[in-house]
Amino acid sequence: MMGELKFFIGIKIHQQKYIKELIRKFEMENSHEMSTPMAADKKLSLDEDGKPVDETTYRGMIGSLLYLTASRPDIMFSVCVCARYQSSPKESHVSAVKRILRYLIGTSKLYLWYPMECHFDLIGYSDADYAGCSVDRKSTSGVATFVGPCIITWGSKKQNSVALSTAEAEYIAAGLVCTQLLWLKQQLCDYGVNVG
Repeated sequence: MMGELKFFIGIKIHQQKYIKELIRKFEMENSHEMSTPMAADKKLSLDEDGKPVDETTYRGMIGSLLYLTASRPDIMFSVCVCARYQSSPKESHVSAVKRILRYLIGTSKLYLWYPMECHFDLIGYSDADYAGCSVDRKSTSGVATFVGPCIITWGSKKQNSVALSTAEAEYIAAGLVCTQLLWLKQQLCDYGVNVG
């Protein structure tokens, strides 16, 4: 039986082996790496005239990448955008997913590091695009919350309503991060952790 923990320096979380398995599974070993997971100047759309691809394979790619987002918040938004088109994927959508995989080739050594810290300040960040979805003109909110210097939650979500201005889209995103921070504060208080 192990005794009580006496010394803790931190936790490092990475999925380097899983990334290599994904690259091999989807036959991307000889692909060139990309510096970003998604092209900034190109937006995905339904692409109704595009060539259809196998839904099962596409959903498998998306599912594999969603599993990876547990330790890679940098691909969360890109994967979620691609996941919107699972019902009728086209070649353009597969190209976007393959770009994420090519990005992972060059960044497979990135990891999350949670060092031992003595302060528990809760910090939240939010952002939103305005009418970013070309299909329904809804905005997307992105949030990240930190305890001290360590990110603990992150995500992006399409907003439920159509914002009429950039300010309204940002306001909705700010409300989302405030809700997340209040929930985290209550959770930490329940565990006896004093939050700054």
